[in-house]
Amino acid sequence: MSAEDRTEGGPEEITVRDPVSAPDAEGRPRRVTRRFPLFTRDTARPEGGGRAAPRDAPAPARQWPVLAVLAVVGLGLLLTAFDLFRLGTLLIGSALLGGAVLRWLVPDVGMLAVRSRFTDIVTYGGLGLAIVLLAMMAQPKPWLEIPFLKDTLHFTVDS
Repeated sequence: MSAEDRTEGGPEEITVRDPVSAPDAEGRPRRVTRRFPLFTRDTARPEGGGRAAPRDAPAPARQWPVLAVLAVVGLGLLLTAFDLFRLGTLLIGSALLGGAVLRWLVPDVGMLAVRSRFTDIVTYGGLGLAIVLLAMMAQPKPWLEIPFLKDTLHFTVDS
């Protein structure tokens, strides 16, 4: 700020209310980012974190994406409990992959949105893919065999 601006005749000072605001053309502070200052009592809602149905709809209808994923995971856990391990874990991994697809395609997924869209897709997709691959490699009689994994295991155990 120059010496002229500090005098009585200079332009009036702009007050910025929080560290992530910048004044617009009229001088009013406006938010330019979704990030919050270091010390805050609240956090930004993740993108897509709105209700998946109108406010007047019953609670289960508003949260259908997360309920669909949880229902499939529950069915997978039930199958695993009834000694259908491979099928149950494939269903659990598929539910997470479905959650990643829902997070990508549906704009408002309710409580399925935990972090940013990218982070949710990578997390759900990565965990779902890992669970599906591990279920397919489960013993006895694996559906998927990756040769270098067997060699890696023997190399680490035999040394």
